[in-house]
Amino acid sequence: MNSKTLGDWQTLAERELKTSPDTLVWETPEGITVKPLYTQADTESLVHLGSLPGLAPFTRGPRATMYAGRPWTIRQYAGFSTAEASNAFYRKALAAGQQGVSVAFDLATHRGYDSDHPRVEGDVGKAGVAIDSVEDMKILFDGIPLEKVSVSMTMNGAVIPILANFIVAGEEQGVPLEALSGTIQNDILKEFMVRNTYIYPPEPSMRIVADIIEYTARKMPKFNSISISGYHMQEAGATLVQELAFTLADGREYVRAALAKGLNVDDFAGRLSFFFAIGMNFFMEAAKLRAARLLWTRIMEEFKPMKASSLMLRTHCQTSGVSLQEQDPYNNIVRTAFEAMSAVLGGTQSLHTNSFDEAIALPTEFSARIARNTQLILQHETGVTKVVDPLAGSYYVESLTSELAEKAWVLIEEVEALGGMTKAVNEGLPKRLIEQAATRRQAAVDKGDEIIVGVNKYRLEDEQAIDILEIDNTAVRTAQIKRLEDTKRRRDNSLVAQTLDRLTNIAKTGEGNLLEAAVEASRARATVGEISDAMRKAFGDHAATPDVIKDVYGEAYRNEPELEALKARMTEVRTTLGRKPRIMVAKLGQDGHDRGAKVIASAFGDIGFDVIAGPLFQTPEEAAALAVSNKVHVVGMSSLAAGHKTLAPQLVDALKSQGAGEIVVVAGGVIPRQDYRFLTDHGIAAIFGPGTNVLEAANSVLDLLEGKKRNA
Repeated sequence: MNSKTLGDWQTLAERELKTSPDTLVWETPEGITVKPLYTQADTESLVHLGSLPGLAPFTRGPRATMYAGRPWTIRQYAGFSTAEASNAFYRKALAAGQQGVSVAFDLATHRGYDSDHPRVEGDVGKAGVAIDSVEDMKILFDGIPLEKVSVSMTMNGAVIPILANFIVAGEEQGVPLEALSGTIQNDILKEFMVRNTYIYPPEPSMRIVADIIEYTARKMPKFNSISISGYHMQEAGATLVQELAFTLADGREYVRAALAKGLNVDDFAGRLSFFFAIGMNFFMEAAKLRAARLLWTRIMEEFKPMKASSLMLRTHCQTSGVSLQEQDPYNNIVRTAFEAMSAVLGGTQSLHTNSFDEAIALPTEFSARIARNTQLILQHETGVTKVVDPLAGSYYVESLTSELAEKAWVLIEEVEALGGMTKAVNEGLPKRLIEQAATRRQAAVDKGDEIIVGVNKYRLEDEQAIDILEIDNTAVRTAQIKRLEDTKRRRDNSLVAQTLDRLTNIAKTGEGNLLEAAVEASRARATVGEISDAMRKAFGDHAATPDVIKDVYGEAYRNEPELEALKARMTEVRTTLGRKPRIMVAKLGQDGHDRGAKVIASAFGDIGFDVIAGPLFQTPEEAAALAVSNKVHVVGMSSLAAGHKTLAPQLVDALKSQGAGEIVVVAGGVIPRQDYRFLTDHGIAAIFGPGTNVLEAANSVLDLLEGKKRNA
């Protein structure tokens, strides 16, 4: 394109707009400037162009024929209640066209607790399936041929006992180790950054990762030893650059850990896999996957592998959970379809599509069917599988690919300068940057700078009610405890003790493989909690220190009249109370998803509240004691894992039992509207569901405090 033609376009654009087309320039949260027009000139200097699919640096895909030769694998991440219920769900899904099983475990299992542990009363079977021993695992895969069906398991904290149980379940189904296929997530570094389902401190956790890579490399040639996950980073608020950079930096750290075990890079690199979120920035998400393959090849070249497959990034993707909205929920079907198309155009190897009701509850069979059919329609009706890499050469997409790669590499090098990802995690760099990004986005949504249809624009007056799946937590826990008791009664307890002692000794001395020892313990019917505790004796528990970022939400609202009015009201309330209103943000049970809690704590602090950030994993009694000792006016309970009907009433009762019934209790997060009446009947003063504007929530809390003061 010559300068005259470009000038002609400029003239036409100015005529249409009545102003310069420069006013259409948009800056993304990643700091990438997006122009209204891209031309050949934007791609002339890009070094990654000219490659072919299946060849390094794999920008155009890891396989030469991509979907034209074999479409992506359709997966559905699912698991709830008991092993029996989840097994029935899996079998129906496989019969309906699903091509692999992806297991969601409950939070008690993630954190290495058996279902009878007092700390997990509200968590058993709620946000995933409860697994206490190999007996549960055998039921989970009953009638599912493990030599044929690929199984993906999202597990990090209790990864050793869960993988050991899976291996033994396969063995007792008659499937040898070498025939088992699938993936274990085994990505502990991101847990310390965002998801928080860790058990042990970072250093011993990295040893667990390395032992699993070693064991699977030597004995399980079809099994992916790790799924290096950026998904949870984006869900926690990371920008696409942060998700890309921190995920690949994690991968580099895991490679080094495996090499330190004495493995050859080509023995395991080909079985590493990745996991990315796909949000609503359609073209940038597709470009992100292309940039990820480009950068991973660059990283792996450092280790001088001999096999081309060792340079190759293969990825699973899942559509975004955080983009789903409670308001006008059928819009979520459309969002998921666009995100799925973006993942496919980016070249994913497998895909999970979220169900439209997941903003408020676990998916029903009906909603899961729509989500699965979204992928089937993509594969069979749209034509996207007919051509390898249809976006190749796009001026816009290729430019985005290059910019994402450049910005991510700068951040990767920043991590490297700190000494690698383990040290960066210990110093809190990734967590801090992600929390800042999450708070900025919340402010953008609250201000209306970022439009979400049905939430902050085009909102319906009447909310749509939809059927939801509800788990009877008490019934599930009772059934799990009964099976636990039966298992312990039938096993050889002296053999269990021997295998657990051996596991503890290996953990203490570093001599031997932790997974190998756990397989022996699992065969003897040691439970998930017992195997986890055997390693706790050597490694101890990790406890994060709550930290609240400041001056991010407030800065976004600088000089805005809504914030100024709220601050003026805060001054009045402070005068009435005799001190600043103090709120404690509490996370109860084993739910470590703390994006909402951190955003609220940060924003309320900027608004003028005195904020106490409660630690993760508290019991209601512990939270009540902390609230009383800090003399708070309000406790805000944040819930994302469906434990609210158990834990919220217990919190109210605990405050009353400690003589602090005057403390106002509010709740927020993923709480179905069908549960609001139950919670208010049990002492919850206000409920703030998904999509709540933070300033409106702050005003509502002040209303409650002023009403309380007037009634005192």
